Amino acid sequence: MEKLLLMVCLLMAITMPSTHGLDRSPKGVDKWFKKLPNAKEKMTKLHFYFHDTVTAKNPSAIQIAQANITFQSPTLFGLLRMFDNSMTVQPDPNSKEIGRAQGIYGSASFQDIELLMTLNLVFTEGKYNGSTLSILGHNRIFHEYRELPIVGGSGVFRLARGIATAKTYWASNTTQNAIVEYHVVVLHY
Repeated sequence: MEKLLLMVCLLMAITMPSTHGLDRSPKGVDKWFKKLPNAKEKMTKLHFYFHDTVTAKNPSAIQIAQANITFQSPTLFGLLRMFDNSMTVQPDPNSKEIGRAQGIYGSASFQDIELLMTLNLVFTEGKYNGSTLSILGHNRIFHEYRELPIVGGSGVFRLARGIATAKTYWASNTTQNAIVEYHVVVLHY
């Protein structure tokens, strides 16, 4: 009897619509797209801090590749890091975590320290839990404000587009660790 109850619960969990009543099955997505012509576009504004920890006991950003010239280059050209950074509501790393920023960044300029960034903002708390925003852009890390395009999303952010504005809150040239403040404006349905 216990095995039958466990199987029924598992089947219900697999077949039920996902986070916040949004059906993510192929049929659910088709149904969502059919309603799209009548859907009203929404604007959502988000604010959080991204913690990029390169040197620590448990780093969140790890070097995965480099070019033959990376360490002879003043811009570290060709350096690639994969990251899984905490996103928090305050600059304090111990403040409430709302998600993870997961992706890759690489030094992409011979002249300046500028990054090519591709990442997903993966929300794990609140009304956006289970949803993502995707960013692909150019990050001039020494500029006060950097504008990165939002090129898509999932969950409540399906068909998202918008802008993420990054500003360094704190950084160490010695450790290469940084806390970056993000203001996000996103349009979605």
